[in-house]
Amino acid sequence: MASLGREHQRLSQVVEQAKALEKMDLELAQARELLSFEDPELAAEAKQEVARIELAIPAAEAALKPLLLPPDPLHDRNAIFEIRAGTGGDEAALFAADLYRMYTRYIERHGGWRIETISMGDGTLGGLKEAIFKVTGPTAFGELRFESGVHRVQRVPATEAAGRIHTSAATVAVLPEAEEIDLKIEDKDLRIDVFRSSGPGGQSVNTTDSAVRITHLPSGLVVSQQDQKSQLQNKLKAMEVLRSRLLDLKVAEQEAVRSRMRKSQVSTGDRSAKIRTYNYPQSRVTDHRIGYTTHDLAGVMDGRIDELMDALRLADIEEKLSGDAG
Repeated sequence: MASLGREHQRLSQVVEQAKALEKMDLELAQARELLSFEDPELAAEAKQEVARIELAIPAAEAALKPLLLPPDPLHDRNAIFEIRAGTGGDEAALFAADLYRMYTRYIERHGGWRIETISMGDGTLGGLKEAIFKVTGPTAFGELRFESGVHRVQRVPATEAAGRIHTSAATVAVLPEAEEIDLKIEDKDLRIDVFRSSGPGGQSVNTTDSAVRITHLPSGLVVSQQDQKSQLQNKLKAMEVLRSRLLDLKVAEQEAVRSRMRKSQVSTGDRSAKIRTYNYPQSRVTDHRIGYTTHDLAGVMDGRIDELMDALRLADIEEKLSGDAG
């Protein structure tokens, strides 16, 4: 029912836009007929109307084209967001925390989305080694998927006394939340280990073997979870992340094939690609895939990344349309 509801909503948009275009075509034909009238006032009005409609039709056609693209079956899924500190030690962990703040502020401003923390690994000096959270809401994965990749920062670290500019990195992975029907995971393919939680936590932490590590033997993927209070809760959360990572592997393979077929700018297939640089001395953020640059670095780090997201979506649509035309 949920799948049919999403399909109905998508097709309703196509029908609505097509009807608007059909109405414009009819109005244009009627206005052109009036051009030959002997009444000069009426003919002048008709000329203005023809000019107005001829200007509006290309915009309506441009709005219809993306709606005719084959829908991505994962577009409407919730998203599993993973941020990890990369090269750069404490400074990389501080940058990972900055990215976490940027995304959570953007998501909080977005109507209809909410965040559910899965696990957090704190670093030193207020940094983050790792943050995994779920974004629930309409089109969460479809809109956030292009954030996957290596994010690079150039700035003078708080840990640097000499004032030299360092380059550090953090990785972001945005995974579609997997549903049971997407893939079947056999019990025999899993090794589940339980161990005692470490680090800060409630009274239940460190007293029982509540932390869980799940290894998916065929792929070698390992997921550990210790943030929840009970072993069962940790197992459920770990399975949720494991399912999403397995589905992501499947999607990444498909993306890699597609990007070989068409030189995809904003493909999510290559997780190791450097996608964006945040340059603090010049207050500049550059997305290398689409050549987008803004000098409002403070606004971007405060989560005001709507323009950047829109530019990525537009580049993806244009690329798909040109691919269809080819």
